[in-house]
Amino acid sequence: MSPMVVENDVEVGESLPPATEHAVSVSLPTWRANVGYEEGEEWVISKMKTGYPRFFIHKIIQSFAKDIVESHGREGDSAMLFPTHATASRCRDFFFQQAPDLDASQVRILDFLPAAERARSDELSIISPRVSAVLFPQQRFNIAKTFWQHSGDGVSSRRAEYCQQLFKEGVLVEASTLNQPARVCKGPRRYQKKTSIDLDAPEDLSNGSGEVQDPTQFVEERFGRNLDLSKTKNAKLAIRRRIAGSLTADVSLTEAMALDQDATRTRPVAGFSEDDVYLYPTGMSSIFNAHRNLLRAKGQLKAVVYGFPYIDTLKITEKFGPGSQFYGFGSSEELDDLEKQLEGGEKFAALFTEFPTNPLLRSPDLERIRKLADKYDFCVVVDETIGNFINVNVLQYADVVVSSLTKVFSGDSNVMGGGLVLNPKAKNYALLKRTWNEDYEDNHWAEDSIFLERNSRDFVSRIDRIGANAEAICDVLSAHPRVKQVNYPKTSPTRPFYEKCRNPNGGYGGLLSATFHTRPDAIAFFDNLDTVKGPSLGTNFTLSSPYVILAHYGELDWCKKWGVEADLIRFSVGLEETAKLVDTFKRALDALPGEEEQQ
Repeated sequence: MSPMVVENDVEVGESLPPATEHAVSVSLPTWRANVGYEEGEEWVISKMKTGYPRFFIHKIIQSFAKDIVESHGREGDSAMLFPTHATASRCRDFFFQQAPDLDASQVRILDFLPAAERARSDELSIISPRVSAVLFPQQRFNIAKTFWQHSGDGVSSRRAEYCQQLFKEGVLVEASTLNQPARVCKGPRRYQKKTSIDLDAPEDLSNGSGEVQDPTQFVEERFGRNLDLSKTKNAKLAIRRRIAGSLTADVSLTEAMALDQDATRTRPVAGFSEDDVYLYPTGMSSIFNAHRNLLRAKGQLKAVVYGFPYIDTLKITEKFGPGSQFYGFGSSEELDDLEKQLEGGEKFAALFTEFPTNPLLRSPDLERIRKLADKYDFCVVVDETIGNFINVNVLQYADVVVSSLTKVFSGDSNVMGGGLVLNPKAKNYALLKRTWNEDYEDNHWAEDSIFLERNSRDFVSRIDRIGANAEAICDVLSAHPRVKQVNYPKTSPTRPFYEKCRNPNGGYGGLLSATFHTRPDAIAFFDNLDTVKGPSLGTNFTLSSPYVILAHYGELDWCKKWGVEADLIRFSVGLEETAKLVDTFKRALDALPGEEEQQ
């Protein structure tokens, strides 16, 4: 066999995509590197330029937090940064819950607002740059980090970058000093220039005065160094319309605003519109706030988590509120048990599930769950991140649908976002709509919205192509004798439940996972697989990960109890040419050690 040419050899700790300042994944290219990361080994940790933003606090955010502590903190303080006072208050409440020995003088909130707002700076009034810092004793950092990870409500790296510059220039000031005069500034220099994010045609290289811009400058402006932040409101509206399904055309923002709604893709629920779509800073924030608001609406009742979920969904229901009932297999027997409890008078606020689940790609029986919810008056929250509404219609069975827009909706792995949708036909809709209208804050940072809107313009065509590629990889893995099991909605025993929700032209998504009969095979396959490797999913490039080791390293025995093996490898399939991708996976399978080498 000819020697393998490795195309995706990205150094450990490098961002994915490489050299991307606000990337949401990081290279952990070998099995050993993933274990080393979990064990905190210096050879991995010291090289980490970035990481998945809810697990690794971006270095720009760390730097800004340090500046705030140096100017406003006490000796031994640390700071965690949030977009608003309300989000910071929830972090402070979590501190007091986790560490009752702390008092208000030790955990305090400082709000930073632009003094220049009084001068009605156009840009500052549009994007409303503000940050609320929770200051706390440094030795309690783990409490703050836990809240940051579970809630998903921390500041984004772009918000931190923008606000830190204003802070250094004396424009972003602590709220109590706002009665003192402050210097007016329109923000970091690169934002001051008026440019359009909707430059699409070659003639746009003209800057309006007849002179042609330098092409490098054009590329920088077109792809985000200089952003026209006045487009923020329309960008957010376009994103909400895409989540609603009414905007599916791959067009510029200006054209998108002028288009009629695409009735063929709008979520098929009577009375539904983009007004029932809410944006959050991350996918986990949409889940966290769904849980929080459902406890407000339905009362302090336990939640049900059905099917083995992404790690933080379960942690949220366990740590915030009265706790949860966990049905980790997602089986019909567990629904029987739930029904028995409900018949016996047990009450729940909501049932949380994923469609399909991550990483086993099993599809819950949403139809039966909906019937139970209607009979016993609890809400159903479905995370559609993996399935996505182009492939499946889960809103028909849900009160609330949540998703991570960081994933396939964006694809570019350089911005975070979350979506939440209310079902106007659900029994509890009026109650939930009122609750959301009272509580909702739009904390999706302006620059993030502009990136997310632009990234998502071609999401329909990407989803179709990624699905076709994933089916091809499923076939390759399923045919190999050393592969123990392939998990994919199309081949899952729960496929009938998936089919109940699959749209007429929908596919089976871009995520699959596999286990091998032996650990040496799993390690050899992973190390020889020529894709980039790291956390996250839904990227335009194929991304592989020993997922259970990375997400559940401290609870592998617990995972095994629910049928989730430690050596499972997860694949998020990208847009590569199908034949080339198939060859990549076949070559990794060919590199498995011979039987005698395994002895």
